Amino acid sequence: MLDVLIIGAGLSGIGAARHLQARCPGKRWAILEARDALGGTWDLFRYPGVRSDSDMYTLGYAFKPWTDRKAIADGATILRYLREAADEAEITSRIQFGHAVRQARWSSQDASWTLEVEAIKTGERSQLRTRFLYLCCGYYSYAEGHQPVFPGQESFQGALVYPQFWPADLDYAGKRVVVIGSGATAATLVPEMAKRAAHVTMLQRSPTYMVARPSDDAAALWLYRNLPRSLAYVVTRWKNVLVGMFFYRLLRRWPERAKRRLVGLATKALGPDFDVGKHFTPRYNPWDQRVCALPDGDLFEQIKSGRASVVTDQIAHLSANGIELASGEVLTADVIVSATGLKLNVLGDIELSVDGVAFDPSKALTYKGMMLSDLPNCVMTYGYTNASWTLKADLTASYVCRLLNFMERHQYAVASPEGNPREERLPFLGFTSGYVQRSIDVLPKQGRHWPWRVYQNYLADLFAIRWSRIDDGVMRFESAPAARSKSS
Repeated sequence: MLDVLIIGAGLSGIGAARHLQARCPGKRWAILEARDALGGTWDLFRYPGVRSDSDMYTLGYAFKPWTDRKAIADGATILRYLREAADEAEITSRIQFGHAVRQARWSSQDASWTLEVEAIKTGERSQLRTRFLYLCCGYYSYAEGHQPVFPGQESFQGALVYPQFWPADLDYAGKRVVVIGSGATAATLVPEMAKRAAHVTMLQRSPTYMVARPSDDAAALWLYRNLPRSLAYVVTRWKNVLVGMFFYRLLRRWPERAKRRLVGLATKALGPDFDVGKHFTPRYNPWDQRVCALPDGDLFEQIKSGRASVVTDQIAHLSANGIELASGEVLTADVIVSATGLKLNVLGDIELSVDGVAFDPSKALTYKGMMLSDLPNCVMTYGYTNASWTLKADLTASYVCRLLNFMERHQYAVASPEGNPREERLPFLGFTSGYVQRSIDVLPKQGRHWPWRVYQNYLADLFAIRWSRIDDGVMRFESAPAARSKSS
């Protein structure tokens, strides 16, 4: 039986394994990965221009400095970095690829999880036991995205593609492309496809905040030239954390002023003749949804060059040769890309049960943003929505190690946050984005008070997670069943 089983070999899973190696060297652990390769998001997405939407000095690991010049990096470079991190720590050999966990059953009598594992290629089922379950499988479905069916879709004679399942043989050179959507994926696809396509149109129902930022971090490059690499990385990481937090708080505290500033920057980038009021002035406040970063203003540059354009309208129906809009305008297209968002899932779509009773995550409160009330020996990794995912993943991993070491010192076998029925239940994520609102009923809830509150604030979490007491009066600990029977 394993001490810890990590589910998922992406950014979170590799980081979790590295923390366990360093801080819990005596623990027996393994990683299960449903796909045939590590990397998670960065191996799954293959659409043109796929890149980070956070700077790599904070999206990268604390234990492995990011040394590439680009602060906003492309997917292939990020994947290479993840593979290096796993290989250098000899983690890759500990990953069992092509195996998905379908069910996880907790037994209080045995103080362990029994997992039903499916081999993807053969469909064969096997069982695996672990004392602690560490879920690093992200928050969206790899099997399907959000794919609305458009009226008349069957009549379109061109190629209709989805970013999550990008066809490797798609040739869009010299063709007319329409990208449906206005989020980070669309903002990435449009300028990249515009380099080869005849023309690319971004079709959006409503605008998103878009902000140009340099793809290089000039301060980081200066620090790397003048300081030892490891020190330069630490300084840059903290600089970017604090700058990011400062601007986030600024935008949230004075939303109207922030809105004018962001729209003003778009106007400056696109010129006075462009209708920024229609196409780049959202109806919501900054950070009610994510603010899209444009490396070196690439989307703005392609719009100014005439190779790309933006249309804000509703789809009436698809036709053989394109899209007819509610306004009556027709967008001719050889290729339509439906960049309409993700489909969220919870806990990797694993069916959980506790002592034979099905566990419903939507009824649970999240403890410190990483465990669920009354769910024993189980941690989930959820990164930040307003900062780099890895910052919260690192804090989660350090907490797991502290928790495991605490339990070993005190000879505890079970750790479970005891739910508070009086705690107010609020949405787990405060975003108004469509992908969040579509899944609000299946996500766990957060409370108004710590430790049930999800801060979305790295400094607050740093103090509340890394340096807080493990035995805080909320976490319930139990000894092993054999030890309990001897003492009774």
